[in-house]
Amino acid sequence: MTKSTPRAVGAVNGRRDTVADQLRIFKAALFKALAHPSRIKILDLLRERSLTVSELQVELGIEPSSVSQQLAILRAQHLVDGRREGTNVHYSVRDPHIFTLLDAARVIFDNHLITLRTMAGEDSG
Repeated sequence: MTKSTPRAVGAVNGRRDTVADQLRIFKAALFKALAHPSRIKILDLLRERSLTVSELQVELGIEPSSVSQQLAILRAQHLVDGRREGTNVHYSVRDPHIFTLLDAARVIFDNHLITLRTMAGEDSG
């Protein structure tokens, strides 16, 4: 049985990229957007309900301009959407599947802690 050749879909750095290449580029951009604790906390805060910049600012304890900057990065990766209501913009998570990824990171973290505790117990015994 022969393996099919991946289909070329775009050009980056002067070469044709396959669908698999585009997927890797997308994943890298997604993880880059998640690579800041404030952005992770914003997503966690938006898990239950939409919030305004002011509400997020209170929860995060950072300047409104910093909240807006973090939201811009999340918007650029289509992770959050804003809906204007009067003078406020209410932000919400665009695709709830992002929580599956964040929950998986929590499981990996918990497993890491278990390993560290086990290693610490072996060292002391």
